Amino acid sequence: VQLQASGGGLVQAGGSLRLSCVYSGSIFSSEIMGWYRQAPGLERELVASGSSGGPYYIDSVKGRFTISRDSAKNTLYLQMNNLKPEDTAVYYCNSLTRAIIKGAAWGQGTQVTVSS
Repeated sequence: VQLQASGGGLVQAGGSLRLSCVYSGSIFSSEIMGWYRQAPGLERELVASGSSGGPYYIDSVKGRFTISRDSAKNTLYLQMNNLKPEDTAVYYCNSLTRAIIKGAAWGQGTQVTVSS
């Protein structure tokens, strides 16, 4: 199982980052993918995901984050604009189906740090 997130970094509030996640095409190609994040001391949460009815976003990132997918490249993206300090977390990608499985593989996330 491959889930390799990248693109994180240190950015000032108001800045932008574009995250990428390369996934195993043979495993995830037919699954709905999402971006998750985990801040220190908090549980991992779903931030954005694709769906048959259109993308889903948690309220705190609506209008600032955009999820997209290039199936030909087996890559999931998250464009993050107008970043805020509360967006600081390690970001991961996974399929919605596998994410709820205890002990599921998550791969190496990517750290996003937003300074005020």
